[in-house]
Amino acid sequence: MIREATSNDALEICSIYNYFVLNTIITFEEIPVLPEEMEHRISSISKNYPWLVFIEKNEVVAYAYACQWKVRTAYNRTVETGIYVKQGFEGKGIGSQLYSALLKILKEKQFHAVLGGIALPNKYSIALHEKLGFIKTGQLNEVGFKFGKWIDVGYWEKVL
Repeated sequence: MIREATSNDALEICSIYNYFVLNTIITFEEIPVLPEEMEHRISSISKNYPWLVFIEKNEVVAYAYACQWKVRTAYNRTVETGIYVKQGFEGKGIGSQLYSALLKILKEKQFHAVLGGIALPNKYSIALHEKLGFIKTGQLNEVGFKFGKWIDVGYWEKVL
């Protein structure tokens, strides 16, 4: 089941996200996020953009959201998105279902361009974005530094 996220989901979302914080280059955060901070993120982002969770057997196993790309007003129809699937639940089509639902809402809300920034390498995220019609539009080299190495970020775009 897919539904809108609430502040009550913060603990489970932290559990998913903090795995990636501590063990991967997928996010450039390096300190685990506390549930109070995640509650704040959910409430502030959800005021203007969708934040969805995927529920399986009463458990949040994935989440996806959109947020502001840049503050200049000419960018107000462009969003950046993020999606995270709990370890052990990947490869089941959850990400595709959740991201498709997010894109549908964004289109209904008349957003125009959706950007996905992907720390590289990340073959699973690239495959998901391209499966859903995103096209790679650019790459920034060595813009992040985590786990003692420089990391590139690629950008994929979908015009709705």
